[in-house]
Amino acid sequence: MWRKSKEKLPPENHPSVIAGVKKIYAEKIRPAEAFYKFDEFHSPLLRDAEFDAKPSVLFLGQYSTGKTSFIRYLLESDYPGQNIGPEPTTDRFVAIMHGDSEAIIPGNALCVQSDMPYTTLSKYGNDFLTKFQASMVNVPILEDITIIDTPGVLAGEKQRLGRQYDFISVVEYFAQQADMIILVYDAHKLDISDEFRRVIECLKGNDDKIRLVLNKSDSITTQQLMRVYGALMWSLGKVMKTPEVMRVYIGSFWDQPYKMTENAALFDSEREDLLKDLHQLPRLSTVRKVNELVKRCRLAKVHALLISHFKNEMPLMGKKSKQDELIRNLNTEYNKVMQKYQLSPGDFPDINKFRERLQQHDFDKFPKLNPKLIELLDDVIARDIPNLVKMFPLEQVTKAVTNPFEYANNFEKSAGLLDVSDDEKESYRQQFRALNLVSNRAQGSEVRKVLVQSNLPKETLSKVWSLCDRGKHGALTEEEFIIAMALVKGCVDGKPLPDKLPSV
Repeated sequence: MWRKSKEKLPPENHPSVIAGVKKIYAEKIRPAEAFYKFDEFHSPLLRDAEFDAKPSVLFLGQYSTGKTSFIRYLLESDYPGQNIGPEPTTDRFVAIMHGDSEAIIPGNALCVQSDMPYTTLSKYGNDFLTKFQASMVNVPILEDITIIDTPGVLAGEKQRLGRQYDFISVVEYFAQQADMIILVYDAHKLDISDEFRRVIECLKGNDDKIRLVLNKSDSITTQQLMRVYGALMWSLGKVMKTPEVMRVYIGSFWDQPYKMTENAALFDSEREDLLKDLHQLPRLSTVRKVNELVKRCRLAKVHALLISHFKNEMPLMGKKSKQDELIRNLNTEYNKVMQKYQLSPGDFPDINKFRERLQQHDFDKFPKLNPKLIELLDDVIARDIPNLVKMFPLEQVTKAVTNPFEYANNFEKSAGLLDVSDDEKESYRQQFRALNLVSNRAQGSEVRKVLVQSNLPKETLSKVWSLCDRGKHGALTEEEFIIAMALVKGCVDGKPLPDKLPSV
């Protein structure tokens, strides 16, 4: 499932789109950011490691909603430092990354590695870095994406105790870097704490990345599920304040059988849709990085014009009172700059956050307007980005050319490696369709009647079942049944059972 093509783009103006993005940022955007102290107001200046990084998925949610269990379900493996329980067990940010062997890299060591995209996290101080680590695991999904596990958002008395670092700012940083943000809710616990409300509010501007997961839905009835879904939408509507409806995935995302099976078909479909969504991240990562570059370039231009405007407004005398007046009437100053330079309101930073950061600076020390830097930023939007976009059709076509001998999907790979011929597959398919099916699955009692005809030991058939019933549903799909029959045939022919089925 996590297969990717190794094909490269033919030579263009840049060796690749990402190389073009890095070149544009270094030569045209970063100089303006450095000159106008962009990193002191917004996000840190970027390095090549941020552009080269794999797509990342950020998991957020209140404690005991099943975030870490969900991640384990995706990995099909434990990861170093994992801790699962009903209390707030995950007390740190964990970047779960691919490695040849299992290892833990502490936050202080991680933020000084130039090949890692986390060096800018050092600005949050030692209190945060002691609560940050990378866990290296050798599993297929991490070859293409990085998963960020987070501490459970606190509620009640716990959130009043506070943390030793700026939790909201750290979440905001990871949200900006993420390709997808998954908010996990427990079907039994829909209340939104004050801290979780602040977390959701800090995600503003990343709406297109957000996906919602209504977890543990297998423990309630269909009628209860409808009510819970409605209550979730109502609660979120008051916090997110957006007319668009967020995509919600409903299910129970862990490696245990469903507690109630009446919605099993729905949960299976939702799981497949979410996996498809995740599977597209590596393919769409380059597009997102170009999109983020455009957003950053627009913000850098607005920031430069605002800073130079404040500098220009400073008088020779009474500078302190004038600065206080400008900060107090920031909305008016926004409008002046907007009208003077014909800018879009959506490109301006959040006024409250910007006001707070302005209070920490001396306007008289701000740099004056540098037309050459503004011209470079305009050139990025007008010329460089369109040239990069022209490369996308070529890149997509090139990457679409895959090995014709590769397996089309997980089922095909399993069947191919188990040496199942097309005739055998068709025979098994007909056997499956002759069984009494429930929601397109053959129940265990039905499959048992077929498998026992092989006269294999009960222990062997039990292992075959464990290998094929991956979702622990107590029933097999058509593809799972075909694999089970192939495994049984191999055992009859004297072949040993594999420890696990091939994964892609």
